Amino acid sequence: MKRYLPIILFLIGLLFFGGVIAFVKSRGSTSQTTEEESVAELPMSQRPFTSLSPTKIAANGNYGHWLTLNIKNINVPGAKTVEYLLEYTIEDGRTQGVPGQVELKGQDIQRDLLLGSESSGKFTYDKGVEKGKLTLKFRDSKGKLIGKLLTDFHLQTNTTEITSVDGSYKVTLPKIIKGVYFVTMKTFGGDENYHIFASDGKTYE
Repeated sequence: MKRYLPIILFLIGLLFFGGVIAFVKSRGSTSQTTEEESVAELPMSQRPFTSLSPTKIAANGNYGHWLTLNIKNINVPGAKTVEYLLEYTIEDGRTQGVPGQVELKGQDIQRDLLLGSESSGKFTYDKGVEKGKLTLKFRDSKGKLIGKLLTDFHLQTNTTEITSVDGSYKVTLPKIIKGVYFVTMKTFGGDENYHIFASDGKTYE
């Protein structure tokens, strides 16, 4: 038994230190998550004008599969990067996401976001996309979160009632406009109202 004692003690020590390391990592992860959750939204004076517009990439493509993200007039003191995350629900109830990060150098940002996936040049489009949310997170040069923004969005077509996700905002059209897609969302900057962005570029507010 004595000859096995060093091995037993070694294994006990290994388990102990492993537990300590796991605990410290868990505490650090929880602390970071709590810190990010506690960061307040940016004040109105620092909020960039942000929009999601239904678009198509190829000339012979169809609308409803891509959203163009525009972030303009970025004025967040100390921010070096912005992270965006587009999340949406598909017809089987699963949530999909389109993440990205951009280094800030005083420029406006435009990104075409695919509602689906791409492999070797072949596209698979998600079905039943209607509701989702857009999150922006601004970080300093050390990666610390200094401000965030969040809005929901509603993607619609073939309807006479264009609404926000919660139904608090509604615009009624005289008739269905075939082939036109609409996104209803808040734009962060400018005001706190809902706005509509249509694939035909017209105003429907």
